[in-house]
Amino acid sequence: MGFYSGMTRFHLLRIFLCGLFALVIVLSFAAQALDKGKYLFYVGTYTENGSKSKGIYVFRYDPATQEITPLGLAAETTNPSWLALHPSGRFLYAVNEVGNYKGPNSGGVSAFAIDRATGKLTFLNEVSSRGADPCYITVDKTGKYVLVANYTGGSVAAFPVSDDGKLGEATAFVQHTGRGSDPNRQEGPHAHSINLSPDNRFAMVDDLGLDQLLVYKFDSSNGSLTPNAPPFAKLDPGTGPRHFALHSSGKFAYVIGEMKGTVTVFANDANSGALHPLQTISTLPKDVKGEIEDAEIEVHPSGNFLYASNRGEANSITLFAIDGRKGTLSLVEHTPTRGKTPRSFAIDPSGKQLLAENQQTDSIVVFRIEQTTGKLTPTGKVFEVGRPVCVKFLAVN
Repeated sequence: MGFYSGMTRFHLLRIFLCGLFALVIVLSFAAQALDKGKYLFYVGTYTENGSKSKGIYVFRYDPATQEITPLGLAAETTNPSWLALHPSGRFLYAVNEVGNYKGPNSGGVSAFAIDRATGKLTFLNEVSSRGADPCYITVDKTGKYVLVANYTGGSVAAFPVSDDGKLGEATAFVQHTGRGSDPNRQEGPHAHSINLSPDNRFAMVDDLGLDQLLVYKFDSSNGSLTPNAPPFAKLDPGTGPRHFALHSSGKFAYVIGEMKGTVTVFANDANSGALHPLQTISTLPKDVKGEIEDAEIEVHPSGNFLYASNRGEANSITLFAIDGRKGTLSLVEHTPTRGKTPRSFAIDPSGKQLLAENQQTDSIVVFRIEQTTGKLTPTGKVFEVGRPVCVKFLAVN
């Protein structure tokens, strides 16, 4: 019996080791596949007020070599400040951040078809955003609806997407009301971003004018938006919530405060959509005393790090380490973006590089991300784009 028991244990060990070896091989091939995949990335810009930009620009990106190749102007359009890609990879949507699209107090939302071989965009149609100066756009997980935040209009809206990628008239429109504590910046509502939960059930909206992170129930069967219960999470007076990032675990959410230079950490109840504040931490270097306006926030694909951009005197990216159990943040470092007004930045899909968009110096500066610490090192690569605002990556093979 002892001999057969020993043989059984031996065979079990062999099976375990073979399985472990196979898993390592699979993961290795998966990593290689990610590195070997090719991407396009699109850059949204401002085109008015003396800008060199004419619209949306496109680049080719190879994660294996980390080479970036400019492909030029993808489509000419006015102030395409924020972009979103359709889940199918066939269409791109852009806000046209103006206040007078076919009349006062409305911007535009444009739809384009993507040529995945060249990166060029073909205009499909444009609809009213239902509020002035739309500044953020996202596509729902089903690809059936586009959701937009109107900054000056202080409102959000949803638009249906047809099979050919064109946009229809709004299926939902919500006008925010109220004001914040700062009479100059918060005289009324200013919806600044709209993001969807991973399960597509909730839409989270940062309203800079109200100091609120509003939560709506989103119904992808009809494109409706209805207030959640509770309808919002409150931030400290004068915070000016701007952009939202969700941790890969889904347990934690992060909101960058434009006006105070802070990140507020929330515990996220994925079932109810309720958000509970855990921490508020400064993004700013201690020696900064001049004008500050925070802008972008993003979690690294590993879930270990969070990055935030500081405009104004700082002109930097702040790196935080994330406590995976608590979701809270600890400061690691501040890195200058080598340009003025880092309006936004993007982390490439492999998590190896960060692209900082310096709006006032017409540049995209590329940084290497150290994988164990998250720290940024300039690669020396700088690309000229007029008034860059937004970068979105599209896998093309």
